[in-house]
Amino acid sequence: MIKTAVFEQLKRAMKEKDVLAKGVLTLLKSALDSAEKEKGSSLSPEEEIAIVNREVKQTNQALEGAQNANRDDLIEKEEAKLVLLKSFLPKQLSEEEIVAILTEAGLVKGMNMGDAMKIAKPLLTGKADGSTMSKVVKSLI
Repeated sequence: MIKTAVFEQLKRAMKEKDVLAKGVLTLLKSALDSAEKEKGSSLSPEEEIAIVNREVKQTNQALEGAQNANRDDLIEKEEAKLVLLKSFLPKQLSEEEIVAILTEAGLVKGMNMGDAMKIAKPLLTGKADGSTMSKVVKSLI
């Protein structure tokens, strides 16, 4: 479970006085805890991955903002956060692997985007980020 791994790394970060890791892991643990509390039971691995993906997306947005503002100090910090957050995600598929999975699942030229994403999302959630998934789906339909 991701939550357990986050807690173990958080304890290690506190012992090592790693301020950046402690902050990132505390936020992630808090997001996982609040989602679990809201659900009223333990989160499934897919739900945990969705929460980590949400944090990755927010960090990517912060990174873009820092890049637009030419803030090298913030860029470095956000990139370090991304590395840490992505370590909790399963190995991401390459575009070629995504194409193979989607063509095998029945995606064909002329299909509308909504129908294509209904096929793609369950197959690729946690295995590919949303922007890559959309890009590949668009190229196939």
